[in-house]
Amino acid sequence: MNETTMLRLEYDQIKTRVSECAFSYLGKHHAASMQPITDIRTIKIRLNETSEALQLIRHGASVPVPSLEGMEHILHLLGTGYMFSERDFSHLAQFIRSCMQLMKYMHAKADAAPTVSAYASSMYGMESLLSEIERCIYSGRVTDNASKELAKIRKKIAVTEERIKRKLDSLTSRHRSIMQENMISQRNGRYVLPIKKEFRKQVKGNVLDESGSGQTVYVEPAEIVNLQFEQSANMAEESKEEMKVLGDLTAMAESYNRELSINTETVGILDFLLAKAKYAMTLDAVSVELNDEGIIDIHGARHPLMANTMVPLDFSIGEGYSSLIITGPNTGGKTMALKSVGLLTLMVQSGLLVPVLQGSRMAVFEDIVVDIGDGQSIEHALSTFSAHIRNMIGILETAGSSTLILIDEMASGTDPGEGVGLSIALLEEFHRRRTTVVATTHFSEIKHFAENTPGFQNARMEFDTETLQPLYRLRIGEAGESYAYAIALKLGMWTRIIERSEAISAGRTSQNTQKSLVPPPSFDDKRPEDVCKPTSKKASTDRTVAKQEKQENPLITRSFALGDSVYVGYLDRTGIVCKTEDERGNVGVLIQGQKLIINKKRLVLHIAATELYPDDYDLDIVLETKENRKKRKLLARKHVQGLIIESPPENEK
Repeated sequence: MNETTMLRLEYDQIKTRVSECAFSYLGKHHAASMQPITDIRTIKIRLNETSEALQLIRHGASVPVPSLEGMEHILHLLGTGYMFSERDFSHLAQFIRSCMQLMKYMHAKADAAPTVSAYASSMYGMESLLSEIERCIYSGRVTDNASKELAKIRKKIAVTEERIKRKLDSLTSRHRSIMQENMISQRNGRYVLPIKKEFRKQVKGNVLDESGSGQTVYVEPAEIVNLQFEQSANMAEESKEEMKVLGDLTAMAESYNRELSINTETVGILDFLLAKAKYAMTLDAVSVELNDEGIIDIHGARHPLMANTMVPLDFSIGEGYSSLIITGPNTGGKTMALKSVGLLTLMVQSGLLVPVLQGSRMAVFEDIVVDIGDGQSIEHALSTFSAHIRNMIGILETAGSSTLILIDEMASGTDPGEGVGLSIALLEEFHRRRTTVVATTHFSEIKHFAENTPGFQNARMEFDTETLQPLYRLRIGEAGESYAYAIALKLGMWTRIIERSEAISAGRTSQNTQKSLVPPPSFDDKRPEDVCKPTSKKASTDRTVAKQEKQENPLITRSFALGDSVYVGYLDRTGIVCKTEDERGNVGVLIQGQKLIINKKRLVLHIAATELYPDDYDLDIVLETKENRKKRKLLARKHVQGLIIESPPENEK
């Protein structure tokens, strides 16, 4: 699955929240490495597992999943020659006990949760290992009964310890008056008496230490030197025997290497399943019906990261249309609707339940690609439009019939006319490939295209024009508005300015609509060259008819008026007449911002200006640059010294 898509749709935040619901290191690891999958059968199994786990949590006691404390360390060192400590065996014993408890619990839940309980049925009890650990280790210490030899040694230690203490009691009574304090100390594991320095010679023995002030010396009395040497030897024997016991236990644990690994991994999987279920419970999430036909039909959907604040979304695509164009005002919820559909799809394909109403349906896609946000990079100095084009090129390289494409603000970041044309061409190409497309836009030309093209559908975000507040409800089947005029009027903009704006918009829409509202090529046309040339059927047909007219009537010539749309056959382009013919029959034609001089014999009328524009339409809007129009208006009022109106050079073709 596309990494950029998951980043833009904030999929990592979902993984983080699932991870927070797990409490074992393996459960958290599974959550952190969670990825959407594309096999529909596997996804169904994962969703069923999560649903079962949710039922266990909702209708049963707390599931006794082992914490795996200390097990990562144990499994990492098992079989390496490392000898485990008493603490390690305490963790191991607790793990085995917890596994046995989990197995018993899951066995009782086999009917209610057959898929989840099946995991526990593969686990091992390891009673023998547990029994031996419990015999040898108690409260983090090797027990006296761990071996007969250890029991003997510890008995010797106890006897010697008693003899030393009796001697010390006698010495303390004898030297009480010269002791700095009435207590026995230890230095380096050996008993000493704290004697005042000036009375040092009154006590036979070795000075093992002295105080920081030098006023006290710590003397090991000669009467207990031999006993302390004997005790040191006993303790060395004890340590050696304890190491032998721990070594034998380690060897036994290593013989259960496979069983311990299986149990640990199974616990991690169950913890992960329960973490998904716990997260689903926080969202009040449910399972959905799956299909691989591109059908999404969800009701009451909420974005999982805004579940408590978002107006529920009803969304549908894939039945009757595979491309949906969403229009509406800024901050009206278009982008949130787009992100909700994308993120919920990623979640479902990860085996997660989603916050929608029961009965909702979702499709499984091989890939999900997005163009959300401008993707602008300061480091690479990319403009909004450049980033958009790079995204589109990347999408074109991979998009197919099992791709979900989400595009936010089509035609943004560049000249509206060219941006709209490019956007419609891309939509046609995606439709040709049978991809599922959801796009948002502010441009009327694109929604008019969707309204008149099979396989496309409009939708709008509802808006209250009285309060100027978005309602965040998606209404499919209706085209929306940006409500710029309603908002401007409500805020006090002059009425005549609004009326003039509407007239200009109407003229522009009329022009662009007639040029762009053409159906995409049929799916049956599978020639390789057509995939690379998304030319509309209507445009191709118009040009063919125009060509045939001129071949059938070679002596007929036409006079072209300013604003006429003409077809230039040898360039395979259409343009706008910007200069009427001269005495030589040459006509000025504006093609993509470039003025060309072309003989009228090479031109065929495509759409007359009278059909393209309203009667009172100012053609300078089309034929002149914005800067030149300003200059002409200025010159119409007064003479301006040095003011020059520049026109692009005319190239003869």
